Amino acid sequence: MKDMHAISVAVNGRAHELVVEARRTLADMLRHDLGYTGTHLGCEHGICGACTVLLDGRPVRACLVFGVQADGAEVRTVEGLADGERLSDLQQAFSDHHALQCGFCTPGFLMLAEAYLAETRETQDTEEQIRELVAANLCRCTGYQGIIEAVLATARARKNR
Repeated sequence: MKDMHAISVAVNGRAHELVVEARRTLADMLRHDLGYTGTHLGCEHGICGACTVLLDGRPVRACLVFGVQADGAEVRTVEGLADGERLSDLQQAFSDHHALQCGFCTPGFLMLAEAYLAETRETQDTEEQIRELVAANLCRCTGYQGIIEAVLATARARKNR
């Protein structure tokens, strides 16, 4: 017999009620049960960061969190960044600075950067800080420089608003 739990979770501002198996990961719950396929699974060991989402505003590796742990929480996925068809400023900066190639790791980088930018509104961001931030996720295509430039450009633009 499976250990099933009824939970409620808000994803990108939309409420969901569902029953999930206790051992089902947040990543699998988001992708397979709720249809948020922007959350990618890479290593499934918490190393690569492709599955990074925001759980109550904090970045987490969705492959390491159980879906039942999100009960009563707010989850934000990459699908929650854009405003309809209009890209967020961070997504647009990734495009402008060629910060993506194959795109597999991009959702994780976007969500990690979004959390960082929300936390550092009052401080001066440096390339060194952002380089340290993006080192937490893996990308096999870009060489990271475009990602660093995109996050730095977004940080500067947000501070000048």
